Amino acid sequence: MTTQVSREVRVEDLTEARYAGVRWHVGGVYHRETVPAEKVKGKLLYRIKRDDIVYNRMWATKASFGVVKDDADGCYVTNDFPVLTVNPEAILPAYVEAIFHTASFQSEAAGRAVGTTERRRLHVRDFANIPVVLPPLPVQARIVEVIGAVGDLVTVLDAEADALEGVYLAATSLLWLTSQGHEAEARSLGDVMHLDVMRTPMKAGTVYRLAGVLNAGKGLVDKGEIDGADTEYTAMNVIRENQVVMRKLTAWEGPITVVPPEFDGFVASNEFPTFTLAGDIDPGWMRHVCRTPRLWAEMQNRVVGTVQRRKRLNPDQLLSVALPVPPRPEQEKVAEALDAIEGQIAVIRTEATSLRKTREALLSGLLARTIDIESAELGV
Repeated sequence: MTTQVSREVRVEDLTEARYAGVRWHVGGVYHRETVPAEKVKGKLLYRIKRDDIVYNRMWATKASFGVVKDDADGCYVTNDFPVLTVNPEAILPAYVEAIFHTASFQSEAAGRAVGTTERRRLHVRDFANIPVVLPPLPVQARIVEVIGAVGDLVTVLDAEADALEGVYLAATSLLWLTSQGHEAEARSLGDVMHLDVMRTPMKAGTVYRLAGVLNAGKGLVDKGEIDGADTEYTAMNVIRENQVVMRKLTAWEGPITVVPPEFDGFVASNEFPTFTLAGDIDPGWMRHVCRTPRLWAEMQNRVVGTVQRRKRLNPDQLLSVALPVPPRPEQEKVAEALDAIEGQIAVIRTEATSLRKTREALLSGLLARTIDIESAELGV
């Protein structure tokens, strides 16, 4: 059904190399970068063609396999990326790609990888021998068509959500203008919020809920329950609803947000200072400020330290950032408008996620023959 191929090319015969990569989670084969031949390490590369099967032997556990499309046709890979062709009289490349998306294939590929770390290697013979359902070519084509129709809907929804994300980012950039319909007074963050850390001692036998701060102002993450005896800290910060909380480390990644009600009472280490907003500052407006790349850039400009990943942003440095602050009624109007855009994005993302699950279930049913192709076509 598949045959390994080796279109060997000597680097000395090239002027440049268009490298291909294979994304995790069946994200596809893509043109990764183009580099001058003199910067290529090694003497040999291997050319790939449209409809080839390519996988990253070191990341089979991450479903790093795909089928070459036009954009990667003619690119090169190293010997860490085995290349195979299919027998066109037995199986369609698009059908192979559909199989790659199934949980059963991904699980089997991961199980056949060998090694002691996450980057276990999958040998070609083991990859090629993974059993698959192989219906006649016309049925394969119909399965691909049905699954593709659902996939097209997912693509449309993703594109719509991405476009709205762009609208949202453009709108949040307006928060830094000197005027937003009303006169916006330039104020430092030290004027609109103050450091207000509430600490609680860690007690053995007491359960605490631990919070983390996501990058890009995207909120908090529930890191689960801990026992007071299971931490090196003798006391931890308690975070409260509508406070601003940030992470001192990697400030350039935008780890700052306003605490939502569901995280009230969570704890975090002293690497996560908290701030209480002034009475004339709307928490909803401030949450959107925390989503702006401009704020992250200001945070990055103030970090201290010499080791990149260990640089810190201290609270007083954050509080030195200045921004235009309109009256509270205007803040509330802006927050309402931005909330509406975020709400639309969330609805679309949810619908896309639901369709992905439908596609996975439909594909699994079709391959396992528990779903009849004719009924599936009617459903789509």
